[in-house]
Amino acid sequence: MDHYLEIRVLPDPEFTEEMLMAALFAKLHRALGERGKGDIGISFPLHGIKPGPLLRLHGTGPALHELEALSWRKGLSDYCACSAVCHLPAITHWRCVSRVQVKSSPERLLRRSVKKGWITEAQAQEKALTMEAEQTDLPWINVKSLSNQQPFRVFIRHGHLLSAPVKGTFTSYGFSSSATIPWF
Repeated sequence: MDHYLEIRVLPDPEFTEEMLMAALFAKLHRALGERGKGDIGISFPLHGIKPGPLLRLHGTGPALHELEALSWRKGLSDYCACSAVCHLPAITHWRCVSRVQVKSSPERLLRRSVKKGWITEAQAQEKALTMEAEQTDLPWINVKSLSNQQPFRVFIRHGHLLSAPVKGTFTSYGFSSSATIPWF
């Protein structure tokens, strides 16, 4: 990874920052899935309780130019500002940016397990007595499933700073459980 691209969600009187970032993230997810190469990672450099208004894409120059050629931000040009594809500055730190799936609804998980035939209804009722919902303070983005249109949250973990990069591939969300992105 020797290049990056930054996209900043602009303030808007009609839409919240979270709504615009969710729309941008959904379009990016579809574009990365269409490319299917796993060579572009993402980060949210201004993250806090929410991901923040800045999305940074990391990759090689050709990979980022190829993504941009897809015109994947169509319809959002009035709501965000995009930098050119730039060379990385001097980097001394890297970090893993990954998706965390939180089991926030034990009842839903147990219903799904019964429906799939993994456990019986009686086993589900027994497990329901001891299961607790997980909670997290990680930043998240609301997205909608492309397959069933159900909304869900994508929780984002920016891992510890590392002194050396780790190579690997990225998902269609731009996350990886092992590969790092440059942090600056």
